[in-house]
Parts: sequence; C-alpha cells; structure tokens
Amino acid sequence: MQFVTKVIKTPKAMQTFGKKLAKLCATGCRIYFSGELGAGKTTLIRGILRALGHVGHVKSPTFTLLETYILAEKVIYHFDLYRLKDPVELEYIGARDYFSPDVISFVEWPEYGKDFLPEPDFVCKIIFNQTTRIVEILPISNKGKQLIRKLK
Repeated sequence: MQFVTKVIKTPKAMQTFGKKLAKLCATGCRIYFSGELGAGKTTLIRGILRALGHVGHVKSPTFTLLETYILAEKVIYHFDLYRLKDPVELEYIGARDYFSPDVISFVEWPEYGKDFLPEPDFVCKIIFNQTTRIVEILPISNKGKQLIRKLK
C-alpha cells in the first residue's frame, strides 16, 4: 500500500506539513491521528485548519471531546477521544451523526473509539523521540488512496 513518510524537526515544520495535508481534506474526508501525548497531533491539525482558512485559536478538544470549525464552504469536526472511558460514550453523544458525507472529520486518539468510529480515509501516525517526529500518512479507503496522490 502506498503511504507518505515525512521527518519533522520543529513545531513550525509540523504546521507547515499540515498545510500540505490540507490538500487531502475533501468534503466527507475522515483523518485519524495517532501518537503518544505530545507527539504533535494538534499542532499538525492546526496547520491543516490554517491552510483551510481558519484564523482563530485552535486547541485540542481534550476536555470538550469536540471542537467545530465552520469555514467558508467546509464544516470540520475535530475530536479528541483521549479522555473517553468507554467507546460506547460516542454512541450516547450521537457521534455517528457527526461523520456525515458533507463534513470533514479529524479524530485524535481513534483507538479509544474503536468499533464506534467509521473507517477513516487516512491514518496519520506520529512517532517521536527527543529531536524529531516521523509522520506516516497511510491511506485506508479508496478515496484516501486517490487523494494521497496530491501529496506526491
């Protein structure tokens, strides 16, 4: 399977790479972000949102579970599932309704929502050590496989 790998050395470079990832954000796209605490998931999403036209503050929805961004022609839902105690909690809040074909969805910590989340178009895995981050973009769906060509 075709995937993209990028070595990132600074938070600014992570946001710059996010701008490139914004090319993948077609309406209905779902991107899942995995990596340990402090890996740069929210920083990467901040870069994507800036490239899509968001000018306000971008914070991780760790305590609120969900942040909504309404841009010119796009609605973006940014989930952070880190504090989820049980994946069934997603069912209680009606999360399935948020993954409609007319929005873009970003999910941090998707492993906490297993069995209750739809299949992503991409998984963005961030691996880090003291000096660098390695970002791996893996297309999952057919749509993801088609869109990843935009990064090449």
